[in-house]
This record gives sequence, structure tokens and C-alpha cells, in this order.
Amino acid sequence: MRSVVSNWQTRLNALGPGILMATAAIGGSHLVASTQAGAIFGWQLFWLILVVNVLKYPFFRFGMEYTLATKNSLVEGYKSKGPFYFYSFIVLNVVAAIVNTAGVLLLTASLLHYALPITIEITLLCWILLGVCLTILLLGHFKALDNVAKGIMGLLTLATLIALAIAFSNGPMAPADYVGPSPYELAMLSFMVALMGWMPAPIEISALSSLWLKEKQAQQIISKREGLFDFNVGYWLTAGLALVFFSLGVLVQYGQSSNIELGGVAFAKQLIDMYALTIGEWARPLVSAIAFLCMFGTTLTVLDGYARTLNESHKLLGFKQSKHSLNTWLILQALAGMAVILFFESALGPMLTFAMTLSFVTTPIFAWLNFSLVRSEPSIKHGVLLKSLSWIGLLYLVGFSVAFVVWMMM
Repeated sequence: MRSVVSNWQTRLNALGPGILMATAAIGGSHLVASTQAGAIFGWQLFWLILVVNVLKYPFFRFGMEYTLATKNSLVEGYKSKGPFYFYSFIVLNVVAAIVNTAGVLLLTASLLHYALPITIEITLLCWILLGVCLTILLLGHFKALDNVAKGIMGLLTLATLIALAIAFSNGPMAPADYVGPSPYELAMLSFMVALMGWMPAPIEISALSSLWLKEKQAQQIISKREGLFDFNVGYWLTAGLALVFFSLGVLVQYGQSSNIELGGVAFAKQLIDMYALTIGEWARPLVSAIAFLCMFGTTLTVLDGYARTLNESHKLLGFKQSKHSLNTWLILQALAGMAVILFFESALGPMLTFAMTLSFVTTPIFAWLNFSLVRSEPSIKHGVLLKSLSWIGLLYLVGFSVAFVVWMMM
């Protein structure tokens, strides 16, 4: 019995990188894309969310496996594969870092704008939030981020599961004879691509998770079993919550007379209304705080994680590093994200759609990078099931991306 308790204790102590991945993931993909998919199309896209989460699983897992086996980050692995792989990652990662930072920061500001009793411009809120996030990260960095993420994920998961249970007990609000629009028209391809782009997270998050794991390894010894336990908890929690948010959208918003808002403060209001309608009006302030904390945690992890990948790339390019290099990249990334927000003039809907679409189009490239890397590492062995799932996932992702690019060019 003592041995069993000890094994579970070491696994729980190893939790961190996987939970950080979940915190980074549950942002635009869950609060926005999953909820909207259910609210607009009902249960029709349940299969799509399930399938894309399953098919992306190997490529996220490969990043953790590589670091557990070699003690090197994925970024170091990309460099070892050759200049083409390494420079391709750098270019794609720089774009993703800036765009995704802008997207999650703007969504966080929109939720805060709705929750505040006074009216403050979205752009000003973005600056304030950015200042708070930078202060936390510059002073605390990984240890503080690791602890905060676990608390935020626990609160959000509990509130969302309670809301879903009540929604199921109340039954769907859509009229029995209501027939919603079909997502299977060619015009809806862009929506489906955007939905899959951040589902369950942008795939370059695997590189962020790899660096968080490497940081965790510097603090304690983590076995392969413990590391994969942490990853699986984080990944499947993220995937499960995507289906939960989708289900809430179906049960509470589908078939209602009001239009589904695609962005901005109006969307934040609809999101909180969804919880208030199920849990009760008394829960509105609580849920507003939890939703904001969720996105605040996402913004923190996105800022920290991408800054680490940028700093790691800079180091591997051979440039001289200082003890402030990571902080420098953190600030540069934050300012670049704000520049994108100013360019889009704080339009949340178009910004998130652009970010999610870009993520999906680049997904096959990152997926192949991770797959090819673990295949070249002799100490990493996979069974027939995982290998088959990897090839099926690649074919699916490449096929959908090519179809979307061709459609865009027509």
C-alpha cells in the first residue's frame, strides 16, 4: 500500500507541464470555437471535435516523449534535424507567437470589460493586462506560473462540469422542431478549419510543453511514466473540456432567437449568460471571475511559453545569451502582440479567426516535424496503434489543409 501511495505521490508531484499546456489551450478554442460550434450547428460537429483531438494526440505526445528520452527540448531536436527544419520552425513560431499572444490577450480583455462595473476601452485594458502579466512573469517565472495554473484549471473545470450537469437535467432549450444550419456546405469550410486550428491547442504548443518539461526536469527527476501521466492528464482534460463547452453551446444557446456573437464584449456577455442560465443568476459574478481567470491564465502561459521558444531559438542560432535574454524576448513578444491588436483595431472575431486558421494550415508541418524527430530517436519505441494513428492523423491534417488552400485560391 505504501508503494502505491508513493507512486501516485510522485506522479502528482510531476504534474505541471501538462497542466500548463491545458491552461494555454483552454482559450479561444474552448470558450469561443467549441461553444460557437455547438450554439450554431447543434450536435452536428461533435464528431469533428472528437476526431481532431484524437488525431492530434500523437504529435503533442511526441514532444513530451522526446524531452523525457533525451533531456533536450523539441527546439533542440529541430536543430539536430538540419537547417531546413530548424529555420522553418523559427519562422512559423515567430508568427504564431505574435498572433496567438494578440488573440488570447484581446479575449481576456473582452471578458474583463464585461465583468467590470465601469467602462474602460478594450485597448487600454489590453495594456493594463499586459503590464500585470509581464510583472508576474518577470518576478516569478516558472514556479509561480506552475502553481497558479493548477488552481485556475481546477476552478474552471468544476464550474463547467456543474453547468453541464444542470444543463443536461434541464434539457435542450431549442424548440423540438428547430432545424439549424448545416456545417457541411462549402461556405462553412473556413469555420471548420478555424475550429480545428486551436483544437485542443495550436500544435506548436508541443514545443512550449517541451521547454516547460525541461524546466521541471531541472527542479526534480521525472521518469517517463510520470511525464506521460502529466501529459495525458493535461491533454485529455483539455479535450474533454472542449466537448463540455461544445455541449453547453448546444444545450443552452442552440435554437435561440438571438444571434450568436462571434467576438468582442457581446460574445463575453453571451458566454457568461450561458452559465447564468444553467447554474443560476447568483453565479454570474463567480463565473465571470472564473472565465476571466481562465483566459488570464491562458495569456500568462502563452506569453511565458512562446518567449521560451523564441529565446531557445535565439540561443541555438549561436547568439550570445545573457541572464536577461528570456525577459527581453518576453517583452518583445508582448509588444508585437499589442501591435497586432492595434492593427486589427481590437476586432476580436476577425483576429481569433485569423489566428485559428493560420494554426490549422501550419499544423501538418509541426506534426511532421515532431513525428520525424521521434522516429529518428532510437530510444523511443511505439506500438502499432500509435504509429497507425500518427499516419492517419497526418493524412487527415494534410488533406484538410490542402483542400482549404485550394478552396481559398478558387
